[in-house]
Amino acid sequence: MVNRSFTPFPILTTKRLTLRQLSTEDGQDIFTLRSDTEINKYLDRQASRTIEDAINFINKINDTIKKNDSIYWAITLTNSKNFIGTICLFDFSKKNSCEIGYELMTKFQGQGIMKEAVEIVIDYAFQTLKFKKILAFTHCDNQNSTNLLLKFNFVKSLETDKENPTLNIFTLAQEH
Repeated sequence: MVNRSFTPFPILTTKRLTLRQLSTEDGQDIFTLRSDTEINKYLDRQASRTIEDAINFINKINDTIKKNDSIYWAITLTNSKNFIGTICLFDFSKKNSCEIGYELMTKFQGQGIMKEAVEIVIDYAFQTLKFKKILAFTHCDNQNSTNLLLKFNFVKSLETDKENPTLNIFTLAQEH
């Protein structure tokens, strides 16, 4: 296993986006994101009910980052600093793979933002963290997420997730 450290926290930037660490000041935005029924319909998670739920989530995430067990970015628009979503790498395995996850505020969907964020995170996962494989689990009805993964040449597995058969498994292996 490659020695990974997220201190200092890696801030990633693209033409339009800045990916930075979450802070408790993002509580309202995380609450909005995690309580949105449109976003949650494809995710198997408890929706945030209060700002405190969101802040507890942020603190939990930042603890896993301190332990170098995951990396989780707030996606912001560089020009305005507006929080618009999240993207993360987690479930670091001994087989040198990780899982990617992402979500975007509904009003920012369909603008190529997540494509931009996923592209820089894939590059970070392969080039900096030296992972050999990235997994993604997406709901079989979430066509937008499926299309996004296919744009990056993720390959859909013939198998589904054993614990949740509505999830399709996608894999992206680093080219040698």
